[in-house]
Formats: sequence, structure tokens, C-alpha cells
Amino acid sequence: MAEEGSGTGAKASPTAAEMQLHRRRQELEHFRINAARIRSRNLLTGLGIGAFVVGIFSYTILSVKQERIVEELDEEARIHIIRGPRTGANS
Repeated sequence: MAEEGSGTGAKASPTAAEMQLHRRRQELEHFRINAARIRSRNLLTGLGIGAFVVGIFSYTILSVKQERIVEELDEEARIHIIRGPRTGANS
């Protein structure tokens, strides 16, 4: 009688190694399912940071160009001040 009950009805509890293996398989399945979502988030983050860097770089280049233009205008204004006003009598 003891032999009949022990083989069919009772299930052995998993060992620590089996539980760890099962947990690891669940984690890998979770990562596989969520990999596309994480990849898209990383892509959006990278594009956002890249756009920010390009914006700052463009702004810096534009402001330096404007500064040079202002310096050229100042130089032209200084020349005109030295020459004096252009009137019909002295032009």
C-alpha cells in the first residue's frame, strides 16, 4: 500500500538549482518580450540627445558668425566716421 501512494500522487518539490533555472528562464523570456520596447526608448533618447547637441552647436556657430558680421559693420562705421559725412559738395 505504501508503494501505490508514493509514486502516483506526490510530486517532489524542486531543488534550489531547478528553481534558479526556472527563474532565469522567466527573466530571459521577459527580456526577450520587452527588448523591442527598450530598444525604441533607447533610440528616442539617443535621437533627443543628438538633436540637443546639434542645436547647441548650430546656435554657437550662428552666434559666432553674427559676431564677426557685427565687427565688420563696426569697422565700416569707423571708416565712414573718419571720412566724414558724404554730401553733394564733397562726394
